Amino acid sequence: MVTPELARSLTELALEINREVCVLIDRRGRVITVSVGDASKTEFPNLERRREAEARLRGLWLVHAHPKPAPLSKSDLSTLFLNRLDAIVAIEVKAGGIPGNAHLAHLTPPNAKLEEEDWRIYAPQTVQALELWDIAANTRALEEEFTRTQTVRATKRSSEERAILVQLDRGSGINAESALEELTELARTAGAVIVYKELVFRKFAKADTLIGRGKLEELTSRAYHLDADVLIFGEGLNPAQAREIESATNLKIIDRNQLILDIFAQHASGPESKLQVELAQLQYMKPRLLGQGTKLSKIGGGAAGSGGAIGTRGPGETKLELDRRRINDRITFLEHTLRDLNNRQQERRKSRLKSGIPNVAIVGYTNAGKSTLLNALTHSSVLAENKLFATLAPTSRRGYLPDYGEIVFTDTVGFIRELPTDLKRAFRSTLEELHDVDVLMHVLDASAEDALERHNAVESILSELELDGIPRLLVLNKSDSADPFDMDLLEERLGGIRVSAQNKLGLPELKHAILSAVLEHRARLETIFLEEQQAKLAYA
Repeated sequence: MVTPELARSLTELALEINREVCVLIDRRGRVITVSVGDASKTEFPNLERRREAEARLRGLWLVHAHPKPAPLSKSDLSTLFLNRLDAIVAIEVKAGGIPGNAHLAHLTPPNAKLEEEDWRIYAPQTVQALELWDIAANTRALEEEFTRTQTVRATKRSSEERAILVQLDRGSGINAESALEELTELARTAGAVIVYKELVFRKFAKADTLIGRGKLEELTSRAYHLDADVLIFGEGLNPAQAREIESATNLKIIDRNQLILDIFAQHASGPESKLQVELAQLQYMKPRLLGQGTKLSKIGGGAAGSGGAIGTRGPGETKLELDRRRINDRITFLEHTLRDLNNRQQERRKSRLKSGIPNVAIVGYTNAGKSTLLNALTHSSVLAENKLFATLAPTSRRGYLPDYGEIVFTDTVGFIRELPTDLKRAFRSTLEELHDVDVLMHVLDASAEDALERHNAVESILSELELDGIPRLLVLNKSDSADPFDMDLLEERLGGIRVSAQNKLGLPELKHAILSAVLEHRARLETIFLEEQQAKLAYA
């Protein structure tokens, strides 16, 4: 691995410039690169690694000289782990540039015990002893163990992706914990197997990596031991952050916005829902075209034959522009198609309004039990799952109110805090019909710890949609599962009617409240209509 001659050359140079000197050596003993600085500054050849090849080590070992006597540093060990080196050696420098003790470490195969280190560090030894060390045999044994571990895991794991969840806590306490739980539900709904989740406290997020490189190294180690392949962040990442984190961890990186888009794509069933989801995904993808993994990361401005930086000209630019043009054309087509669909829906709504049958829209936070309540009120069997965004397209069913008659209930897509802008814009047309309803029935999961925050999030979105003028009826659903003290507090602060849609409790009282709200709204509409007619007559 290290000859006395190489060791002496490194230590003399490190002493002369008073800096660490690193050499990267391949398995044939050839020096690949020479770098000045600690191990993290080492220039590695551009060898892309994928999880399928993780039974193999990188085929490189790093040898460097420390000007001051010191063991392997955290930076050394992180470089060993993150780059999957065969081994790393740090040689102390003694007076006159003579090599001192050599410190050696190599990786250990992943195992179930996270307390164990990712590496094995040997006791300090002389360079002469190190020369006799059989690195080839050690590497073969390690790779055989990696292969065995990979085979065992491959037979155990399913097709589902294994994910680590990360939620940033800027000091909000209980709100950050609720956000992490919501992220857990989102990931579960998307089909991920959650192997670890963590709240990372940072008052101010890092501009490049959000949570800092040290924490990323720690999470990469977790992923290594838990066989995770996805890192999911509880807030939106800009394209540069996503690329930087992916480069630092070599894991698939998903942010909250992308996760929500994925869930919408899974659950979209009707033609309009599918078009709206595709539109939102394209709008999300467009600014992230540059640098999708490593496919387009080298592409920049400047066509062939023109100015621009070296390495950014040529056919790659054409490929990127073609991708952008295709996305722009598809976005234009989708927007045009959705406008046509929206016009047809408006015509259907007009005919429904002419029928005189009242319409009650069921709105609320996602997974609040809206579809279950629709089924309970109309004796229908609309899909109601304990998953987020189980309902995307508005679903209408006819019900019956005692002492009144027929009424239409419409279930709508669930709301969520900080809904991605692209989705909010895409689904605005879906929620346009809420302007034509008689009553908005806001369903709140009273058993949720952050019920009040969820209530405020829904009310904020309804205000954005300019629906403040429509009568509102609050339904405190899942009241039989809620803490009695919390229920009393919610009822005191918000009012509302206690209901359990699952167990059909409180439905008679709810129907009576719906009837009162509908009659009140209809009476107000008639008054407005009469006032308008009188004004016309007076003007005539």
